[in-house]
This record gives sequence, structure tokens and C-alpha cells, in this order.
Amino acid sequence: MLRLRLILEIAMNSIKLLLLYTTLLITCAYTQADTMENLPEQQIADVLDRFHLAAAQAKGDKYFALLTDEAVFIGTDAKERWSKQEFEAYAKPHFSKGKGWSYLPRDRHTTVSADGQVAWFDELLDNKKYGECRGTGVLVKRGEQWLIAQYHLTIPLPNALAGGFTQRISAYKKESKDQ
Repeated sequence: MLRLRLILEIAMNSIKLLLLYTTLLITCAYTQADTMENLPEQQIADVLDRFHLAAAQAKGDKYFALLTDEAVFIGTDAKERWSKQEFEAYAKPHFSKGKGWSYLPRDRHTTVSADGQVAWFDELLDNKKYGECRGTGVLVKRGEQWLIAQYHLTIPLPNALAGGFTQRISAYKKESKDQ
């Protein structure tokens, strides 16, 4: 009887261990699949975070290294559509004096294309001077690295204020042409 009980205990412990190992394997497989699935979004978030950090630290080399050679930066002014080279020429004197700009990202949304080679995003940003801003753009995958192909900075305008602001902009443009 004792022998049978011992055999049953060993068998039960073996079954428990087998179930434990099976559960661990399944959990690891799901975790790894989830991590692999989220990897592009994590890599993209890292690129965008490094982009904003380099600007805040006035590190031009790091900042512009995150852009493709054919990248376009679109600023808040309608005249601000710069190639990478044009934007670098604009920013270089500021960065060389240690002056950058700080936009703190929050509420970021990223979508990756089905082939995993292109991504687009939008993010809300906080800035001391301009308050709430929005950045949108496109990244492309070059080899194993994501690079920014287009970045567009805007200042979201509440709909309730839009009419008044568009009238002020029209008046400003008329005035500017006369000067």
C-alpha cells in the first residue's frame, strides 16, 4: 500500500511539473510573439524619442542622423517646407550655440504597413512657448533601422477659434504683401 501511494505521489508530482513546464512554455511563446509583434512600434518610439531628445540637447549630428537623406521637415509656418539639407542649414547655427528646442511627446499613435517597411505616426507634444503641438510623420525602414522621412509640426487649433484665426491670418497676409 505504501509503495502504491509513493508511486502515485511521484506520478502526481511529475504531472504537476509537466503542467508547470507546459504553462511556462506557452507563456514564454505568447510573450515572445507579443514582443516580436510590438517590436517595430517600440523601435519607432525609440527613434522619435531620440529625435526629440537630440533637439532639446542641441545635438545636431544625432538629430539629423535620424532623418533619411531625402527627408522633409514641415514647420508651423506655411513657408516652412525644408529638405533635410535646408533644415540642417537653418538649425546648425542654433545647435552650435547650444540652443535647441524642447517638445515633450505624449499620446503617440503609430501604424506600421503590412510589409513592415513604412510607418506613420501622430503625437501630441508639449512646448513651453507654443503649448500643445502635434507632430505627424512617416518613417521608413532602411536595413534594420527606422529613419524619419517626413516630420510635420503643427499647432492644433480648436474649431471654435478657427474662424477668428483664419480671418487674422488673411488680414496678416494682405498686410504683408503691401510692405
